[in-house]
Amino acid sequence: MIRLLLIGAPGAGKGTQAERLAEAFQIPAISTGDIFRHNVKNETELGKQAKSFMDRGEYVPDSLTNALVRDRLSHADAIEGFLLDGYPRTADQVIELDDILDAQGHKLDIVVQLTADTDEVVRRLLNRAIEQGRADDTEDVIRRRLEVYEEQTAPLTSTYAARGLIAMIDGLGEVAEVTGRILEALEARGFTPKR
Repeated sequence: MIRLLLIGAPGAGKGTQAERLAEAFQIPAISTGDIFRHNVKNETELGKQAKSFMDRGEYVPDSLTNALVRDRLSHADAIEGFLLDGYPRTADQVIELDDILDAQGHKLDIVVQLTADTDEVVRRLLNRAIEQGRADDTEDVIRRRLEVYEEQTAPLTSTYAARGLIAMIDGLGEVAEVTGRILEALEARGFTPKR
């Protein structure tokens, strides 16, 4: 089985690739963004707290996010493997994820980092905002999210690189091409999809 982290700037294609990889490996794709949006839409207490941060293009605080992920990774479908999309995003969350997995007797197997040009990412997210009616995806908020990503998340790659876990993948191109690049990198490290 595989315990995989998908990392990359907002709009780099993580959500699309997460679905495809989860299906290929028959593991749950766990997206903190999807969970937050679900809670915001349903106006849960977590959703109300998260919304104020999301509306400003800021990250939801670690305390809220960590509790959510700890709970999700304890579900039966995630015990044998999972794909994380959108977590961890900070150095403190890396430590928290290590603790969660250590308590289960597991560790992260690989970190796939999707790379993409900033202007292309902004264009993608503006198109998605129109298609999906996402009020949080204005150009200013998108650019701020990219700045926050660079400040807080990009440095995590050095932590995971030091552990030998990073596989850098070009996230631009046809969806199937990008999926093919990721699967090739995973297979080179001994992770074969179930298909």
